[in-house]
Amino acid sequence: MQTDSTRDDRSGVTPRTTPTAPTTPTAPATRTAPATPTTPTAPTAPTTAAKPVTPAHTGPTRHDPHSPPTGTAGTTGFLRALGHRWPTLLALALAVATFVDGLPPVGLLGGLLLIMPLCYLLFGALRGELRPPRVLVVQLAGLVAFGAVALLALTAGDRAGYYVLAAGWFGHAVWDFVHHRSGRVVPRAWSEWCCVVDACGALAMAVLA
Repeated sequence: MQTDSTRDDRSGVTPRTTPTAPTTPTAPATRTAPATPTTPTAPTAPTTAAKPVTPAHTGPTRHDPHSPPTGTAGTTGFLRALGHRWPTLLALALAVATFVDGLPPVGLLGGLLLIMPLCYLLFGALRGELRPPRVLVVQLAGLVAFGAVALLALTAGDRAGYYVLAAGWFGHAVWDFVHHRSGRVVPRAWSEWCCVVDACGALAMAVLA
């Protein structure tokens, strides 16, 4: 501790010496931790440019030269449908040719009604579709039933005979339709043809008798 012995010339009083407080040593500066290395960021993928929107075509539709005309397509479809119905067309032609000049004799129409179930038996035998035995029994029953109608028509007289035959021909048209739906015993083309002929013949006899 130092003492100032110098006197103040103006007062003649010796000043009191104030002890100086010891200086507190300064704490050493804290060492800064080394910075953590930053993980490199993956490069950002370039943004895909938006695809320009093509404006909607508002003008008239351009006709494709390779596509068939609408009218031609419709005609082709109609002709194709007629091609599938060729049995019906043949049956209509036969019905018109048979009844255009009036009614044939009762004996001829009765004989045709007897021949119809015989054709079913012949087709069934050739196609091997008369098995099981119940199929043959059904076909024989049809032969007996339609044969009985034909005989009844021959004994009933001309006018009444036509009405009896009209009922028998219509019944055979139903018989044809059932076989056409099942596809058994006779070909579908035959059952379709016979169904149309029978129905037209029944209608002609009922109207013209």
